[in-house]
Amino acid sequence: MPHDLLADISTAAMQERGASRGAPRVVPALTVVSHPVPRRVGDRRLLDALAAGRPVALSRNAPDFARPGSSLGLPLADPFVSRKPLEFSALPDGGVRLTVPEDGTHVVAAGAPLQGARDFGPSEWRDGVALELSGRVVLLLHPVELDGEGAADTLGMVGESAGLRRLRKHIERVADLDVSVLIRGETGTGKELVAQAIHRLGPRKAGRFVSVNLGAIPKELAAAELFGSQKGAYSGATRDREGFFRAAHGGTLFLDEVGEAPPEVQVMLLRVLETGELYPVGASHPVTVDVRLIAATDAHLEEQIRDGRFKAPLLHRLAGYDLRVPALRERREDVGRLFFHFAREELAALGEEARLDTEDPHAEPWLSAPLASRLVRAAWPGNIRQLRNLTRQLVIGSRGQARLQADAQLDELLGMPEVAAPAPGARPLEAASAVAPARGAGALEAMSAAAPARGSGASEAREAAVPRRKPSQVTEAELLAALRASAWDLKAAADALGIPRPSVYDLIEKSPNLRTAGDLGADEITRCFEACGGDLDAMVRTLEVSKRALGRRLKELGLVAKGT
Repeated sequence: MPHDLLADISTAAMQERGASRGAPRVVPALTVVSHPVPRRVGDRRLLDALAAGRPVALSRNAPDFARPGSSLGLPLADPFVSRKPLEFSALPDGGVRLTVPEDGTHVVAAGAPLQGARDFGPSEWRDGVALELSGRVVLLLHPVELDGEGAADTLGMVGESAGLRRLRKHIERVADLDVSVLIRGETGTGKELVAQAIHRLGPRKAGRFVSVNLGAIPKELAAAELFGSQKGAYSGATRDREGFFRAAHGGTLFLDEVGEAPPEVQVMLLRVLETGELYPVGASHPVTVDVRLIAATDAHLEEQIRDGRFKAPLLHRLAGYDLRVPALRERREDVGRLFFHFAREELAALGEEARLDTEDPHAEPWLSAPLASRLVRAAWPGNIRQLRNLTRQLVIGSRGQARLQADAQLDELLGMPEVAAPAPGARPLEAASAVAPARGAGALEAMSAAAPARGSGASEAREAAVPRRKPSQVTEAELLAALRASAWDLKAAADALGIPRPSVYDLIEKSPNLRTAGDLGADEITRCFEACGGDLDAMVRTLEVSKRALGRRLKELGLVAKGT
């Protein structure tokens, strides 16, 4: 029986932790990030032939690229891209090899010129590889889930990445239900846009949508701002205040940064969610309100609960349905479309929108290939908000010029590329071996080869070997190995993996085979306490949870362990 390359590609590239046998199939794809004809940005070509062991040739005239969900497409058709094709082929370990013929198209891969051939390991192309063709066209090699393609309604969200499509489906499932929703995601990912989409699709769309950022309200005024107050209730209360809850009566109240709610406000929020009643500050009689509450946070609320800063019952009430908005670095194939979407808005304000309507394939690209490659490879800690601001800066800063120019300030905003380029002078396949395993090795070995040895060497050496690591690169097996090597010290494990500490919590939560101390029942903890003779370190090794968090659970249960 022939080797199933699709299974290799799917497993190594994109299979979610805990996914069932019916998980979506995943294949490599090429998405246009930049093109001399701007409307081509976002066009895509699936490389599904690789799954059958057939190579895919790419040239000026073939194959066709089309919008996701469309059957009509066009070739790249850039006159500076060679007719002599590049070739993509599948590797047995789930990787992808790109071969560039002599005297063919000049290719820059992930910021480094490519000659001959280069192998992209499963973890590398899974995170997206920017390919510059002839200094004019930029393609992103990335994974695509074959199931669930193309939603009829984009809900005002630009992009076709798998994470965004899943988010749209979740919005459609919950919008018409009268349940509270908790939206999680990093800062700048567009959580309010998600809340607005839920409101528009729901039965309360005729009512008001009231948006409140709890992080921007002084803590001493938060209760009055949310629940209202009576005249004279506190110093400075010279009149009755309606409050945001009553302002949203019959509609939707969106509470952003809900993790910033003071303790007394958390208690009042819980009461409103449980009874539909609130007490304005200074009032002795309750007021009934009919409000759908949607909350959002970029904080790790479970960790705040363990630290005593957030109330668990409130989280359970807020998360009637839990949504996660993907970070921009998890949807790199959408960066090009988002950039041109924001750029068109800025150009329209300047009266220059027509510059994006060119159909001339010979034209000099408005967005240069090196700049487009940097955009798609950037870390984007500020996510879509940061991309929008940077787009505005680029457009305004380049007024009167034929194409966009990045200045020193923008260089600083973009920061270092997310994907490290091979060392100068390295031959392509030698450079690839730094990030891809020998043929036949697994994805875990590929990552291990690119990462420093755990628990050894100075931190400077580790940073030099792995300047930056994306949480999506960390496999469950690698996470578990790092946690065990660090005796379940989450900060030490995060440092060893090269990712932020909050990302360790997120990875543990996503894994069906890992637990937190909060997941442990009192009986299990007590039995382990007795079996280990009260030795906290031994309990950590047995239960495989954070030592700090387990210590807190023991105190809650009135157990005094050795080593606390």
